[in-house]
Amino acid sequence: MSSRTLMRSAGLVVLAAVAAGCSSPGNPGSGLPTSAGAPASTSAAAALPHSGAPKVANPLPSTILDSSPCDGGLTGDQLNEIIGQAPQGSPDTKSSLGPSCTWINSVKGSYVDVAYDTKSDDGLSSWYANTKPKSVVWKESEVLGFPSVAHVTQSSDSPDEFCQVTIGINDQRTVDVSIGLSTAKKGTVDPCYVANVAAQRVMTNLKHKAGS
Repeated sequence: MSSRTLMRSAGLVVLAAVAAGCSSPGNPGSGLPTSAGAPASTSAAAALPHSGAPKVANPLPSTILDSSPCDGGLTGDQLNEIIGQAPQGSPDTKSSLGPSCTWINSVKGSYVDVAYDTKSDDGLSSWYANTKPKSVVWKESEVLGFPSVAHVTQSSDSPDEFCQVTIGINDQRTVDVSIGLSTAKKGTVDPCYVANVAAQRVMTNLKHKAGS
């Protein structure tokens, strides 16, 4: 079960040789890390940020998440870099957290998923409050100057084949990037490294969209 699925029930330069070997997603509709969607808002009245989450110093407007992640979330060249293939993205608009898009390398069994968490107003704070306590991997960092965390929960895929990076674009909204490595790369490549590279590409596209 992906971090985003867990959250829902509670309220992804890498060369093709590295990421193309990106755990088979199995059935893309069930256990796929469709981006770590934050659980329902912890407290709608709570001041943001809270629960130890960092403040987003240079926020992007929430309107940049109005379109589908399948539409410009990652370019063909970026997909080739990350998973070694630029397949058609598979959209998911049914999540209670917001839309997501999954690209699967059917030959290698690797995948990358990008999701926009548009239906929770707590941003990273919700992740810190709800996901951090359940995480077996929790690495705080930044992606192009935006606060982020790479994480894997107890109910997610194995941390040697899956990782999800959640980025705060402002104090209310997050973007999730998940990576599933191929069996060939499992245990030899850090999925959180690949997920961070993918997250950089996604944020580059979103910053360009915002005109910054």
